[in-house]
Amino acid sequence: MARPNQLLHPQRTPAPVRPAATVLLLRDTPQGIEVLMTRRSMTASFAPGAYVFPGGGVDALDAASHGQASRRATQSELHLTQAIAAIRESFEELGVLLARRADGTAADNHDIAALDRSAPFAAQCQNLGLTLAADEVFVLAHWTTDRDLARRFDVPFLVARMPDGQTPVADEAEQFEPVWVRAADALARHKAGQFFMIFPTIRTLERLLGYNCVDAVLQACAATEQPLWTSCPRAGLLAGREMRYMEQDLPFGELALVCPDGQIVHTLDWQSETPVALLKNVQRLTAPNPGAMTGPGTNSYLVGDPNSGYIAIDPGPADPDHLDKLWRAAGGDIRLIVCTHSHPDHSPGAQPLQALCANKPPILGLPSASTARSHSLFTPDQVLQDQQRLTLGGSDPDSTHTLLALHTPGHAANHLCLLLLEDQLLFSGDHILCGSTTVIDPPDGDMTAYLDSLDLLNKACAEHALEFILPAHGYVIGGYEGEAVAAIARLKAHRLQREAKILQAMQSQPHGTLDDWLAQAYADVPERMWPVAKRSLIAHVERIESTPP
Repeated sequence: MARPNQLLHPQRTPAPVRPAATVLLLRDTPQGIEVLMTRRSMTASFAPGAYVFPGGGVDALDAASHGQASRRATQSELHLTQAIAAIRESFEELGVLLARRADGTAADNHDIAALDRSAPFAAQCQNLGLTLAADEVFVLAHWTTDRDLARRFDVPFLVARMPDGQTPVADEAEQFEPVWVRAADALARHKAGQFFMIFPTIRTLERLLGYNCVDAVLQACAATEQPLWTSCPRAGLLAGREMRYMEQDLPFGELALVCPDGQIVHTLDWQSETPVALLKNVQRLTAPNPGAMTGPGTNSYLVGDPNSGYIAIDPGPADPDHLDKLWRAAGGDIRLIVCTHSHPDHSPGAQPLQALCANKPPILGLPSASTARSHSLFTPDQVLQDQQRLTLGGSDPDSTHTLLALHTPGHAANHLCLLLLEDQLLFSGDHILCGSTTVIDPPDGDMTAYLDSLDLLNKACAEHALEFILPAHGYVIGGYEGEAVAAIARLKAHRLQREAKILQAMQSQPHGTLDDWLAQAYADVPERMWPVAKRSLIAHVERIESTPP
């Protein structure tokens, strides 16, 4: 992880989490699945006034009540305790009882009437000969409350079918207004400001949209006995509003790097006026060249500090305003300029930036190959060798910044990636992007070389324990254990899956044209992007045709 002395914000310990359990009670209707929700008390200490699923804290009696519950053979001790807690909370808050009598029949309103919601739950069920139906409760997801909140919970979101013949009745203390609602309707009402919900509830309902019946939900959960997703969200500022993100959301990695302890201070809006500090020794300035190929624009990075001076990575296009801002962000003290590759949104700004600097820092990189197109010609002042190290600062490891260069051809023959060793960061240029896949454009682009370079980066991540990837386009990638390696693995898997589609298209249309294969293999891609996709298709075709049968 990044050195503590390079973090932008003082480290703090988030509030401890408390074990809890929440359950989605579902029923089928002709219009689709409905879920039971209630409104929390306006005086509640957590999420007052929000519509939620029933649930609450796990207590010691829940763990001590395993003998009163039925369980699946594959159901762990922990999941059994959580299921018992969810059953208890459903009864205490809504009068819903997931239990069976001694003869195996489901508990009904007569059994419910014999129970006191305010008395110990499991003991009462035992006295009535009722067994808790924990085997009918499955783990859907697992949420940990955001790091910025004062009250935090470690809570599985469980799921069960609503018992037939029972009617929920709120306790009118913690929960009010029980309502059956379709996920789509709840989300629409929330968007209209009529049905307030907190982030985990919203995201869970969004996932529920993918199922057409209760059985489909239960079968998906039963297949693994593990959460279908796990999340501890992070929050940032977007358009002046506080926004929360799960691990798979594009801004998550950036928030984890900049605010690892959950401070809500980082602005996620893309702008080209002011450098964005990611660490004390890493700044990003995005060039004003957004587009289909560049996303929000090309990211130029400054590595270093006022004492060590700075290395500029990818100065971008020859945009005078952008280069002036980059120069000023470094206080004019740029010691080295490095270009990851020679494409026109990365390297043309190198010489104009050099001219701004009184010390005329050398431009480093690899010269463009003979296969490069005319707009991508580039000759560095110094050739940056594979495995070469560039170091700023002195002997003090807390103020030293070392970049390790790796030759990673594929997107371009002269492509380089750079590792900031002390802070376990990877500057990936265009080899790895946030939210999209890079174009492999022959003849300078080569698909086999690209895949081999992904393997090289995967090895580097393991060897140097890299946690974050800083791409030339988009937000920082990473933020949870193994994500840098996982992101690389997903890219490779995506490329190979696409290649399998292309091979299938070639085999099904042996006399087809590139456009015929494109339409079949990229049917899932918007047609407006096909001209760009065609370049990568050509790279895949060349790889397929050069691979021995």
